[in-house]
Amino acid sequence: MNMKFYLKISSMLVAAAFLSTLPVEAQTFRQTKQGITGTTQGMDIEIQFVSPEIVRVVKAPEGRSFTKKSLSVVKSPESMSVTTEKKGETVSLKSNAVRVDFNVETGRISFFDKQGKALFTEKDYGAQFTPFNDAGNQTFSVRQAFLLDKDEAIYGLGQQQVDDLNQRNHKHFMRQRALHASVPIIQSTKGYGMFWDNYSPTTYTDNPQEMSFDSEVGECMDYYFMYGGNADGVIAQIRDLTGQAPMYPLWTFGFWQSRERYKSQQETMEVVDKYRELGVPLDGIIQDWQYWGPNSNWNSMNFDNPEFPDPQKMIDHVKKKNAKIMISIWASFGPDTNPYKDLEKINALFNFKTWPADGGVKAYDAYNEKARDIYWEHLNKGLFSKGIDAWWTDSTEPDHLDVQERDFDIPTAMGTYRSVVNAFPLMSNKGVYEHQRAVTSDKRVYLLTRCAFAGQQRYAANTWSGDVTCNWETFRKQIPTGLNFSLSGIPYWNTDIGGFFNWPYHGGAENKAYHELYTRWFQYGTFLPMQRSHGSGVKKEIYNLGKKGDWVYDSEEKYINLRYALLPYLYSTGWQVTDNAGSFLRALFMDFNEDQKVHTISNQYMFGKAFLVTPVTRNMYVFSDKEQWKDPYEDFSKTGTQDVYLPKGTKWFDFWTGETLNGGQMVTKEVPIDIIPLYVRAGSIVPFGPKVQYSTEKKWNNLEIRIYPGADGEFVLYEDENDNYNYEKGAYSTIKFTWDDANRTLNIADRKGTFPGMLKSRKFNIVVVDKENGTGSVQSTKFTKSVSYGGKKKSVKL
Repeated sequence: MNMKFYLKISSMLVAAAFLSTLPVEAQTFRQTKQGITGTTQGMDIEIQFVSPEIVRVVKAPEGRSFTKKSLSVVKSPESMSVTTEKKGETVSLKSNAVRVDFNVETGRISFFDKQGKALFTEKDYGAQFTPFNDAGNQTFSVRQAFLLDKDEAIYGLGQQQVDDLNQRNHKHFMRQRALHASVPIIQSTKGYGMFWDNYSPTTYTDNPQEMSFDSEVGECMDYYFMYGGNADGVIAQIRDLTGQAPMYPLWTFGFWQSRERYKSQQETMEVVDKYRELGVPLDGIIQDWQYWGPNSNWNSMNFDNPEFPDPQKMIDHVKKKNAKIMISIWASFGPDTNPYKDLEKINALFNFKTWPADGGVKAYDAYNEKARDIYWEHLNKGLFSKGIDAWWTDSTEPDHLDVQERDFDIPTAMGTYRSVVNAFPLMSNKGVYEHQRAVTSDKRVYLLTRCAFAGQQRYAANTWSGDVTCNWETFRKQIPTGLNFSLSGIPYWNTDIGGFFNWPYHGGAENKAYHELYTRWFQYGTFLPMQRSHGSGVKKEIYNLGKKGDWVYDSEEKYINLRYALLPYLYSTGWQVTDNAGSFLRALFMDFNEDQKVHTISNQYMFGKAFLVTPVTRNMYVFSDKEQWKDPYEDFSKTGTQDVYLPKGTKWFDFWTGETLNGGQMVTKEVPIDIIPLYVRAGSIVPFGPKVQYSTEKKWNNLEIRIYPGADGEFVLYEDENDNYNYEKGAYSTIKFTWDDANRTLNIADRKGTFPGMLKSRKFNIVVVDKENGTGSVQSTKFTKSVSYGGKKKSVKL
């Protein structure tokens, strides 16, 4: 078999070392260091253990010579013991975690855990190669069918704007486009995952007969089976295979204000000034598009718009107000820009229609390394050198208007556009991340991007769900959409709070019906990895929606303050994402898989390990009998309610009241306009930070530690310098808290690690939560016990 498998970006060749031969009638299979290789059913097949838990399967038409370089996979095969045994038509391969059975007659490959429990299997004769002419290259369309258990739930596939969390009996056309970030990774309630390593347009189909992946272009069929035992384990394998997520700066977890768009530097500065004047916390302001001027100058990466006469003044002003600034950059350029001219010289512009449709704008070839160099050269000179803190990498699908089949024949540096289209966001964000890392280690990279592909977490990219419409139906979809995205292994995701397009609401910011939607969406946005208000047609700054005393204003202010109180929890969870392959957005089956009821719950989730979140996704207090919610009227005479399922296996605390409830039941929660149903799992330890105006305003030297009794629990408090990459060199500290419920004792371990500026001594104000203590979003004034801590372990009886 003549296949070259590249498992590292560095293009390291993995050579097959033939150790023995396994004759099976007409077929001959050879054992390699990590598996077997051979031919059957007119196909060359290789089964390769990448690790004891990860198995790669590659199939190609017999005798086909090709090179496959993975753009997503960064892991090299480990050295390990793999045993091979033949029984009849089956060759079995075993690591210390997984058994793979290969039927040499039908070509079927099946996967089992080490105890022999069936996990995942191909369908007999389920592989198909159909000749395909890819712009003159005679290649194949590839398809593989699998069989799933009847009661098995499947999640993932990136961001598909779905109503249901479980993707059984669904079909998705997976090509990068607006609102869709296609990531061909699935995972099952049986504790395994699968990555279909193909970058061309792909169709996922599940029906009662089979589940399949069908890709338009492929020299080979290439997928990875990953066994984790549970969802966290699967995500750990995804990250091991495709890269770990770096740590974000502390300031990214605060509140971000944005609008489409601030039309002058004065307007941008005034927004920050107004938040500081009102005393409403803010960490970031986002400058959207056209700071560069007309469309012919699209994405010049310079402040060429005369409304921005002194951009350095604007940037410096924002920083003096202790805020950060993010700016919009695109994957396309206007013909009057220097980047366009430089890219044109190396034939690195795509000749298809993109947005905006006028002005001669063209997307660039992100697959071209030199093009990525040019992109950064202009970005660095025009923006980064001025002190821009973060990048809004917009249109990373990229935008593609009036789509024609011939558009996909366009050549790129890595083949036809058709063959690599889904990897565009991965490659474009890669360029920004790697270049900034090469320039400085003092500022962590932070990208807010509109599309994603497998492995993108390693490039510090936080994906948002695109320009979604402002309505309740779209709002409801954000919950399962974000959860499936996270279950695809990419941990950072968010949404435009309140939606982007305001077409359904007449009167914009003054429409009370919109205020209700925005209020509920904002509550949900508090429990996402990024809390960010953005949209078009409505000025969503808190002071443009109302004034203090108005319910829309007061609720938003309340949840911004809650977000800042949770910063120690958020930052520590971010460390778990980086260090332990953790997740912010946790579908309920991740923690309660034994409770079958949670497998199909699409409107609830865990935020980190402590909080059960149930967003309110229907109007209860503002109504209208007319189209576009014209002439809305308020009715607060009755308090609305929201049903919440409390998963079994634990007790739950109502965050707002301290009431304790048993799991395994549906409860009805009253939800006034300023309340989102929020429950905390018994055994949780939640650090509560000080009231601040921005993330680093105050040290965490007086933290409130909320203990939710009823079960044992633990929490690791993570701290570092809040920015820079010194944490990669070990410059950080952790403090582990352990709650012994039977003895009502909080054990605080020795502090591990050190970093410049670390607190040498501090106080922990401990609150054991009940109906009278530690409830709600405001910092407590009454503590169960306060203890001084200087880095040495303590046991506190409570």
